[in-house]
Amino acid sequence: MRNLKGQVVVITGASSGIGRAAARAFAGQGASVVLAARREDLLREVARECQRAGVRAVTVPTDVTVPEAVEELAQAALDAFGGVDVWINNAGTGVFGPFTDGALELHRRVIETNLLGTMHGCYSVLPVFLRQGHGVLINNISMGGWAPTPFAAAYTASKFGLRGFTASLRQELHDHRGIHICAVFPAIIDTPGFMHGANVSGRELEPSGSLYAPEDVARTFVNLVHRPRDEVAVGWTARAAQVAYAVAPGPVEHLMGLAFRRYLRRARPAPWTEGALLRPMPEGRGVSGGLRQGRARRTDGQGLSDFQRGTFGLVLAGALVATAAVAFQARRLSA
Repeated sequence: MRNLKGQVVVITGASSGIGRAAARAFAGQGASVVLAARREDLLREVARECQRAGVRAVTVPTDVTVPEAVEELAQAALDAFGGVDVWINNAGTGVFGPFTDGALELHRRVIETNLLGTMHGCYSVLPVFLRQGHGVLINNISMGGWAPTPFAAAYTASKFGLRGFTASLRQELHDHRGIHICAVFPAIIDTPGFMHGANVSGRELEPSGSLYAPEDVARTFVNLVHRPRDEVAVGWTARAAQVAYAVAPGPVEHLMGLAFRRYLRRARPAPWTEGALLRPMPEGRGVSGGLRQGRARRTDGQGLSDFQRGTFGLVLAGALVATAAVAFQARRLSA
C-alpha cells in the first residue's frame, strides 16, 4: 500500500464529472493535485474544495488537443512540486448520431480530444517518469474501447485506438518496473458528459439501465495507485461488454445496433447541439449529471429500456457463445 500523502497527481478534465470526483478523492488521501481543464473558473472552485482537505492544489487551464498546452501542464507540475507521481488522462467527449449527420469538424474534435489528447499527456509525462524511475499513468478509456457503440462512430474509433495505444505503451515500458501503465474501462457513468457531448441525432439522449457514480471511477483511480493493474472495468456492464464482444462480435454488433436503432425511433425529439466540443459551456459544472436522481427514463412498456436490452443482449450473447464453446470442447475431449 502506497501512502498518498504528498504524492503529486495530475488530472485532466478535472472541472466536472469523473475528473472532479477524482480530484476530491486524491485530496482526501493527502495527495497534492494539479488540475487541468478548459474552464478556469471551475478549476479554481475544484482547487478550493481540495485545499479544504488540507492539500496543495494547482490549476492549469489546458486544452488537451493542443500539445504545447499539455507540455505546459507538465512543466507547471514540475515547477510547483518538482515531480509527478500520477498522471490521469481523463478528458473526453463524443458525438451521438448518424456519422454523416455530424460535421466532420465535430468528429475530428472527438479524435483530437480522446485519442490525441491522451497521447499528448503521455508524451509529456513519460519522460518525467523515466527520469524519476517511477510513476503511474492512468488512461480513462470506456467500455466503448471493448465493444463498438452504434451512432458514436468517432467515439468508438478513439476508444478502440486508446486501448491499443495504452497496451503498446505498457509493453514498451515493461522493463521499467517502477512505471505502471493502467487502463480504466467505465460502464455508463452519470456525469455532465452527456450534456457536453454533441448530439446530431435529433433525438434526446437519455441513458438508463445500470448507471454508475463518478465516485466509483475515482475510487478505481485511487486503488490503481495503491495497486497498479493493466486493465480495470468499472461496472458489470463494462466487463460484460468485454467478454461478449470477445466471444461473439457478430451477434453483439447486431444486438447493439438493433437496440440503438429502436431507441432512436422511439426517443423524444431534441435539438441538434455541438455541446462543448468546440468551446467550453457553462452548464454541467458538478460531479454528477443528475441522471440517477429522479430523471425520467424512457421505457418500452415492458419495464426495460432499449439501452437495457442492448446491455442484456451483450451478456446473453457472451453467455450463449461461451456455453457453446465449453460444450464443444467437452465433446472433443470425450470423443
